[in-house]
Amino acid sequence: MAVAAFFDIDGTLIARNSAPLYMRHLRRTGQARRRDLARTIYYLWRYKLGLLDIERALAVSLGWIRGRDERIVRRYLRPAMAATVEAHRRAGHLPVILTSATRYLAEPVAADLGIEHLLVTQLLVRDGRFTGEAVRPLCYGEGKTWWAERFAAARGVDLGRSYFYTDSITDLPLLERVGEPRIVNPDPRLRRVAARRGWPVLQLGPRDEAPTFGEGEGRWRTNACGAGPHPSAR
Repeated sequence: MAVAAFFDIDGTLIARNSAPLYMRHLRRTGQARRRDLARTIYYLWRYKLGLLDIERALAVSLGWIRGRDERIVRRYLRPAMAATVEAHRRAGHLPVILTSATRYLAEPVAADLGIEHLLVTQLLVRDGRFTGEAVRPLCYGEGKTWWAERFAAARGVDLGRSYFYTDSITDLPLLERVGEPRIVNPDPRLRRVAARRGWPVLQLGPRDEAPTFGEGEGRWRTNACGAGPHPSAR
């Protein structure tokens, strides 16, 4: 069976969370109010703590964008993670973007990295306008596991041998489902879980260029005191 390497976007492939950055852009261009930015930052804070009510956040977001034109957002990639994607490709693995973001963020990132497969939160569009509805289940939390399992069944992927790179405690269900969890710049709760379970953890700067799969095994750590096993050595 095939091996996949799933990659979250915000905080993992890119160095920042895209939502507040995009909202600041809308604020600067007069498309959003100050309270819209404040609300986005509040939801991000809840997300970082693993306390986000995704249904509530989605309802507010979809209500706000209903009727607006479709838009595409590009963000800066972490060089180390771009190298990781390429190393997985050379190893014969299937790189997959798996994110709660929409395709409007994921598609440009995927194009930059040459990633064919996207599992995202899907917004419904009619006549070029958002309807304010989304496809269920959302690609978030347990929903990511649902979409990953569906992808695995269709593509003959063995999740027990596959990788998942993420920074968020909200992705714990899929981290527990794959055989090779990889933790990148984790939030505090995920850092504690990773330390208890001995999961490899990597802390990257935004422009860190060190490859993280196939080279640089000393960079991965399983706890605060010592280096853990490298991905290619497991």
